[in-house]
Amino acid sequence: MEASEKMTRYFVEIAYKGTQYCGWQFQPDKVSVQSTIDEALSTIFNEKIACMGCGRTDSGVHASQFFLHFEAGNPIPENFLNRINKFLPKDIVVYKIFECDKHARYDATYRAYDYFVHFEKNPFLEGQSFFFPYLPLDFDKMQTAFEMLNHYTDFSPFEKSKSSSRTSLCRIYKTEMKFNETEQKMYLHIAANRFLRGMVRRVVGALIMVGKEKISLQEFKEVMDTQGKFNINISAPAQGLFLSEVRYENFCGLGSV
Repeated sequence: MEASEKMTRYFVEIAYKGTQYCGWQFQPDKVSVQSTIDEALSTIFNEKIACMGCGRTDSGVHASQFFLHFEAGNPIPENFLNRINKFLPKDIVVYKIFECDKHARYDATYRAYDYFVHFEKNPFLEGQSFFFPYLPLDFDKMQTAFEMLNHYTDFSPFEKSKSSSRTSLCRIYKTEMKFNETEQKMYLHIAANRFLRGMVRRVVGALIMVGKEKISLQEFKEVMDTQGKFNINISAPAQGLFLSEVRYENFCGLGSV
């Protein structure tokens, strides 16, 4: 490619089931979602492509909505969606592609995660929900603790150790928890401007310990007030976690090919 050739930035919306991957981000000698997408894009565009994702999901974590961007000298190939979805494995799908000058990671202003728990053994939920048969749980206390998070901005008690984050400040936009007694399932939803590494899984783990009365509401509040540590620090398993929504201001992703 000539140095003077104009590069165009493209945004791509995808979704994936993360069970078989080491996470989103490229890792040497491992299969990641990023490396799989890079290979597919490079093949379809007929040039070397390196994409940037809107986040870094851990091994086994899923995404029902995920955005990435990359730059290419070639235009969008004809019949792109059909071609790339045939090339990709069945657990990754591309929904749309469009030109956009935003940065997939740094320009995202809103991210939301869903976490799913089931309390009765169900083989059809394996890998996409956390099986937790150890009832009872005090759902009222869990709800109270979850709603407390809306009043805080520093979430260092839930940050993964040895994290490289420059700040532990996050702005929570929404917390929601629902328990379906008939189906014996629980659903948690949390949205914020950003999340710390491992934060959502640690929040879920702490809430379950509140429900089991291993962590009191008083301790939960004290830890958040002082930015201390919980006496039990549990991270819920990856398989129940989905990155479910990502938003950008003045988003240009209205068209698709």
